[in-house]
Amino acid sequence: MNQYFLAALTLLSPAVFVATALISWFQSGMRPFLVKKVATAATLISILIAAICGFFVINYGLLETPLLGFEDLGLSIRLDALSILMLAMIALISFIVVRFSLNYLDGDPQQGAFIGRLAATIASVQLLVLSGNLELLFVSWVLTSVSLHRLLVFYKDRPGAIIAARKKFILARLGDICLLAAFVLLYFQFGTGNLEMIFQEIKNNLASGIAMNGIEAVAVLLVSAALLKSAQFPTHGWLIEVMETPTPVSALLHAGLLNAGPFLIIRMAFVMEASTYAPLILIALGGFTALFASVVFLTQTSIKTALGYSSVAHMGFSLLTCGLGLYPAAMLHLVAHSFYKAHAFLSSGSVIEVIRATKVTSAKRIGSPFRIALGIFLALGLYTGFAIVWGIDPEKELSLLALGGIIVMGLSRLFTSALDSSGSLKLILRASILSILVTIAFFTLESGSHYILSSQIPELVRPTFVEIIFITTILLAFGVTVFIQILAPILSATPFYRAMAIHLRNGLYVNTVFDRMVRSLYSHNPENKSIVMTPIKEKKSMKAERFENQPV
Repeated sequence: MNQYFLAALTLLSPAVFVATALISWFQSGMRPFLVKKVATAATLISILIAAICGFFVINYGLLETPLLGFEDLGLSIRLDALSILMLAMIALISFIVVRFSLNYLDGDPQQGAFIGRLAATIASVQLLVLSGNLELLFVSWVLTSVSLHRLLVFYKDRPGAIIAARKKFILARLGDICLLAAFVLLYFQFGTGNLEMIFQEIKNNLASGIAMNGIEAVAVLLVSAALLKSAQFPTHGWLIEVMETPTPVSALLHAGLLNAGPFLIIRMAFVMEASTYAPLILIALGGFTALFASVVFLTQTSIKTALGYSSVAHMGFSLLTCGLGLYPAAMLHLVAHSFYKAHAFLSSGSVIEVIRATKVTSAKRIGSPFRIALGIFLALGLYTGFAIVWGIDPEKELSLLALGGIIVMGLSRLFTSALDSSGSLKLILRASILSILVTIAFFTLESGSHYILSSQIPELVRPTFVEIIFITTILLAFGVTVFIQILAPILSATPFYRAMAIHLRNGLYVNTVFDRMVRSLYSHNPENKSIVMTPIKEKKSMKAERFENQPV
């Protein structure tokens, strides 16, 4: 097939979104008729192109377009199973978010400008997942951050959004520096920017036992860029504070842009395979972030803040999965989380009404130790049975069993909530059926994802002794946390539990420390239309002075 035709066809998808952004310059105000039409057409064209490119990949395998650049650096499109999955996901989510935005911002005096910025962001993300060369991958990585920043500061009179965007901008630049350094080292190591040539040489060197100087530093830098991009502990605070932006921005951010971190690691999976320390960093920080954010999520009273912590936890879990070498499972989780989070944010405004309409009351917990233990053993037995049926090799696929072990913990909570309650037999039956469906879905979808991505990722190998220690520690931490959660009805009345709930609701004040580190703990002066950089401590003292001067 004609590779130039393929390049033109593939680049048409981000091009139509760029055209939407350009048209928005001329229709930036209220009810931009042409911008709306072009944006809707762009989303439909993008879905069609993703389907056509998927057909080509199924029939021809890996496809690369000729390089447009110099010294093996420049514009090159790579079509494989990974890029097609991401492109299709982005196309579908973009269609939903753009359609939602057309109604959500109807009548806004800057609706045209908003749709244009949204389109520019989507184009940047599409270029990122289609990149076949280090230069294009880096440029599109930076463009996603810059275009997101323009969305975060869309309403310039909202101090919270401005401060969060400022924090995100600082972290994004640190991530860009890490990624640039990694790519420079890769280029000088292998003498090319072509991703496929780099991956093939790494595979050949690993098979031949040839040492690759500097590959460890490259992997650690890539991990650092991914951690910063995906709001991992302790730099997650900005993601919790961007809720003042329009809802479509939150949906696109949490369902799309945050995935850049795990996507980078999956794309560079062969580099990760050649590293010793980078996977350990992913396991440690990704696992801790997933655990920390999940616990804080359970204590939140604000829907959007809870969703923010949920995204932090899911990104941590995806990076943990990458550290375990389970790239198909990470990709599966990434896609599922994207669609779930897009729906969650776009429907967050109607959650309260739905809850009120259902009038469902939870079954009262009994607190029986025997029933709690029975629920845990049932979950463990169900998972063990399916693992045996699926033929999981405990020695070679220990990482997969460990990942499934975390799912078992969720099933154990499901079983214990049903058994240790005043609910009927019907509730227990529903919990059992749901647990079986979850277990079947995990093994089936992971196998399907592995089949699709098998040519683009390294084979799963037995973890090292150090990795086994890290995995065991993560499992124990998750196990203790889930066990405490199961016992929550018994412990909730204790003073210590209530005090910890307050601290956890505030995220253990990690974000406050981060605020002070970047000197962004500022407030808004209502007497001035601009953001006045007045420290909160100073404002408190001014309030106290005014109070003291009041007549008694």
